[in-house]
Amino acid sequence: DDIDKVVHDVIVQGGGYPSPLRYHNFPKSVCTSVNEVICHGIPDARALKEGDIVNVDVTAYLNGHHGDLNETFLVGKCSDETKHLVKSAYECLEKAIALVKPGTRYRDIGEAVSRHASLAGLSVVKTYCGHGIGDLFHCAPNIPHYAKNKAVGVMKPGQTFTIEPMINQGSWRDRTWPDNWTAVTEDGKWSAQFEHTLLVTEDGVEILTARLPSSPPLGCLE
Repeated sequence: DDIDKVVHDVIVQGGGYPSPLRYHNFPKSVCTSVNEVICHGIPDARALKEGDIVNVDVTAYLNGHHGDLNETFLVGKCSDETKHLVKSAYECLEKAIALVKPGTRYRDIGEAVSRHASLAGLSVVKTYCGHGIGDLFHCAPNIPHYAKNKAVGVMKPGQTFTIEPMINQGSWRDRTWPDNWTAVTEDGKWSAQFEHTLLVTEDGVEILTARLPSSPPLGCLE
């Protein structure tokens, strides 16, 4: 709840609107996904504790457009296994972004993500994918993060979309809580994720949600 309040207040004070709020009845302004929660966690009164990880997924609507990003944070001192998961998830996103340019097939993103995750001894969630974004929160194209997917189309200049691989310690399978939002790992093992909103340029990619020089360092890279 504390994270939700900070995100809500910053977005509104900046003249925007928190895209998740009331989106298909989602009750909060941000998604906070802790430990075994893969995505779409609903902020609540639970206090984070030493050794947890939490993914904070922020989307803001400003000047007619949505911008969507998320990062997974280490809470205090975490185990080496946990750090490996979070660092690998970050690397999976980096591998995917490196492919973004005109002519790249959308299905190739999943091949790159799956290859890196597999080498790290981890799995890739198949239920949720990256998506087109702009004046709509979610639209075409859908961008799966797993290998041998059937995504259609190639990237063209001017297209905007997210890439947001969800990486698990155990099985890639998920289930959804009765709140109809919170997605968790089937086996209870932990999951990590990073996301950016990307613009395909004439010769490559611009990360529209890139970190700023003033952004705090990523804990998983320290």
